[in-house]
Amino acid sequence: MAVDNITMDSAENFPNQSSCDVFVYQRAAVVLFPIFYSVVFIISACGNSLVLYVICQRKQKFNSTSIYLVNLALSDTLFTLALPGRIIYYIRHFDWPFGDLLCRLTTLLFFANTYAGNISIGFMTCISLDRYLAMVHPHQLQCLRSVRVVRRVCCLVWALVSLQIAPLLFRSMLHERQDRRTCMEYFNFEGSRFTPYLLLLACAISFCCPLIIIMGCYAKINLKLRAAAKQNSVTGRSRRNHRANTIILLILLTFILCFSPYHVNVMQFMSRKIYHQPACEELRITVSLMNFNCCLDPVIYFFAIKTYKKRVMSLFKDYLYTSGASSKMTKPQLSLQETCQQPLSQKRPTGSCCKDKELYKSKQALERHKYKSGYHLHKDLI
Repeated sequence: MAVDNITMDSAENFPNQSSCDVFVYQRAAVVLFPIFYSVVFIISACGNSLVLYVICQRKQKFNSTSIYLVNLALSDTLFTLALPGRIIYYIRHFDWPFGDLLCRLTTLLFFANTYAGNISIGFMTCISLDRYLAMVHPHQLQCLRSVRVVRRVCCLVWALVSLQIAPLLFRSMLHERQDRRTCMEYFNFEGSRFTPYLLLLACAISFCCPLIIIMGCYAKINLKLRAAAKQNSVTGRSRRNHRANTIILLILLTFILCFSPYHVNVMQFMSRKIYHQPACEELRITVSLMNFNCCLDPVIYFFAIKTYKKRVMSLFKDYLYTSGASSKMTKPQLSLQETCQQPLSQKRPTGSCCKDKELYKSKQALERHKYKSGYHLHKDLI
C-alpha cells in the first residue's frame, strides 16, 4: 500500500511522466551503461590522478594555466567519485540501494560536472581565455593572468557551480516506482511547468556562451599565428604559439564532441515539451557521451604542460629502474646468505662473509649515488 501511495503521489506530482519511463529500455541499459561507466571510471581515475601527481611534483611555481588545469582535474576526479554508485544502480536494474543521503551526494557530484552548472565547461573556458590573453595580448591585460587573479577566478567558478547545485541537497532524489527506488531520473524534475524555460536558459548560459567564447579565442589565435607566420620563420616562440593553438583546438573538439549532443538535444527537447510531450530516451545516450569528457581532459594536459610528457616518461623509467634494480640486488643477497649458512668445513675464512656483506652494501650505495647524480663511475672504483 505504501508503494502504491507513493507511486500515485508521484504520478500526480509529475504528470505525463510515462514518456520518460526509466524502465522502457532497461535490458540494454543494465548491460551497456555499467560497461561504459566502468571504462570511464578506470580511464578518468588513472588519467586525472596521474595529472594531479605530476603537476604537484613540479618544483617551479604554478602559473595561470597549471592552476586552471589542476582545478579541471579536481572537478573530473570529483565526478569520478560518483560513478561507482551509478554503476551499481544500473546493474541492479535501476534500483538504488544506498539510501537518500548518498543519492543526494551522488546527484550533487554528477550534476556538478554534467548539467547546467558544469565545472569542466567553466575551466575549459578559462583556459581558452588565458591562452588568448597570452597570445593575442602578450603585453596588455597580463594582470588578469597573475596567480592571485587566477585563484580568485577559480574560486568564483566553484562558488557559482555550488550555488546552482546546492538546492539538490534539500530535495529528495529518491523515488519509489514499481517496487524500486530510482535515483536522479528525469521524471523527478518534471513537476513544474517552468522547468523547460529554466533549462533553456541554463543551456544558453552554460553552453552557448562558453562555446562562442572558445570559438572566438580559437579564431583570434589563428589570425595571430597567420600574421606572425608571414613575418617570422619558425622559432621557439612560434612553436609555443602553435602549442597554445593546439590546446584550444583540443578544448574545442572536446567541447563539441562531448557537450554539444546533449545540450542541443535538451534544447530541442524542452522546446517541443512546451507544446507537447516528446520521448526522452536519447537524453541518456547524450548524457553518457558528455560524461566521457573526463577521459579526454588528460589529453589536453598532455599538450598544455610543456614538460608533462617528460615527467610521465621519467616516472615510468624510475619505476622500471627501481623494480629491475631490486630484482638484481636480491640475487647476490641470497648467495651471501647461502654462503654464510654453509657448514664450517666449507666456509671461507672467518670474517669473509661479513666483508662480502660490507662490499655488497658499498656497491649498493655507489649504485644509488650513480643513479641520483647521473655520472657514470668507472668500474675500478667499485
